[in-house]
Amino acid sequence: MSGYIIAGAVVLLILVLLATNKKLVETLKNIYKIEELRKRIVFTVGLLLVYRLGCFVVLPGIDANVISDGAALANQVGDNSLLGLLDVFSGGAFANAAVFALGVMPYITASIIIQLLGMMVPAIQKLQKEGESGRRKMNQWTRLLTIGVLCIQGPAYVANLYNQLPSNAFVFGATGTFYAYATVILIAGTMFTMWLGEKITDKGIGNGISMIIMIGIVARLPQALTQELTRSIGADASGSIIAFVVELMLLFLVFMATIAVVQAVRKIPVQYAKRIVGNKQYGGVRQYIPLKMNAANVMPIIFAQALMFIPGLFWPSFNDIAGWPYNLTLAVMVILFTYFYTAIIINPQMMADDMKRNGGFIPGVKPGKATVNFIDGVMTRITLPGSIFLALVAILPGIAMVLGVGQQFAYFYGGTSLLIMVGVVLDTLKQVESYLLMRHYDGLMKTGRIQGRY
Repeated sequence: MSGYIIAGAVVLLILVLLATNKKLVETLKNIYKIEELRKRIVFTVGLLLVYRLGCFVVLPGIDANVISDGAALANQVGDNSLLGLLDVFSGGAFANAAVFALGVMPYITASIIIQLLGMMVPAIQKLQKEGESGRRKMNQWTRLLTIGVLCIQGPAYVANLYNQLPSNAFVFGATGTFYAYATVILIAGTMFTMWLGEKITDKGIGNGISMIIMIGIVARLPQALTQELTRSIGADASGSIIAFVVELMLLFLVFMATIAVVQAVRKIPVQYAKRIVGNKQYGGVRQYIPLKMNAANVMPIIFAQALMFIPGLFWPSFNDIAGWPYNLTLAVMVILFTYFYTAIIINPQMMADDMKRNGGFIPGVKPGKATVNFIDGVMTRITLPGSIFLALVAILPGIAMVLGVGQQFAYFYGGTSLLIMVGVVLDTLKQVESYLLMRHYDGLMKTGRIQGRY
């Protein structure tokens, strides 16, 4: 019953906003008038619905009733932070034993490996500098590596099903035949999900892979809200409606702070020398190098959470995501990984060489080694508050649970869920705004323009 209350409240809130905000109504009309944008949005929604449908299609040979009645996989996901992360990225398909159970996590793993190899393998570094052709080759390598990762994760997931599900869950028995075809279906499911993401990127709106991850996270929000509201006003309520409202207000403030940090930029001025070629003057203008405070984005949290299962194998206290040993270790690892990943993606030497090659210089700083040291020093200083903020975001779900917030709802207070939702929404709205501005319509905001993560 509480689910219907929440759904009705959300619909009522949307209607009130539409009725009272003429700017919003006008913006929606302008979006509808742009035929290309309208088609892209419909195409994106359609493919996302296909993905969500696949998240509930149970692997052939497994009794869906046993999955829904039992709680073995759900409990395992709730007790293990790494498996919980996989379940979030797969939109709940991991706990449903669905054909999309592995989601896009193997692709993300392959992408990370390719990025790390780019620091050590000269051939990959060369491809990174070849523009569009190099990007296509790297994407192909990433797809092939994804299949290799799936050949490891697929059998491991099927073996986990053998250990977690009762014997009556397997309709035809837990045989080698089931092991083989279930692995093939899981591999095909992930590759199909990747294909959906690429189609959304090409013909839809936003980044396809990121949209798929975000829609899986957002799909869990209604259930989390329902559970939290039930805890507040249900028959066995342990809280109060005032506490529920306070939780929503705090969640809003957390979202605002995350948006501010994600968009925070330190601009380094760059002056270009004047050049006279014929009757035209080139250069002589001042531009800026935008250095993001959170250049590493969500990757440090993913790295840290992926490694937190190691201490959990030896000390049970590290399996409690609300305990101080887990959160303290996670925070330290996030800070370290933030510096590590920022050092990978930001290359002061390359930036200084590009400036020197194009006749640019930072006012008051000598070209060459001094410029490299200056950029590196600025990046180190702004990364410190960024890494501390990421560490705080990573442990906010644990803090929320200690303060009495339900586990499912607490996940939205921080971690990968929060950063992915904020980042994807900003990037998508920025792309929508670019279509509006190209057609000479007003942007989505009265003041300024929406800035994405990049």
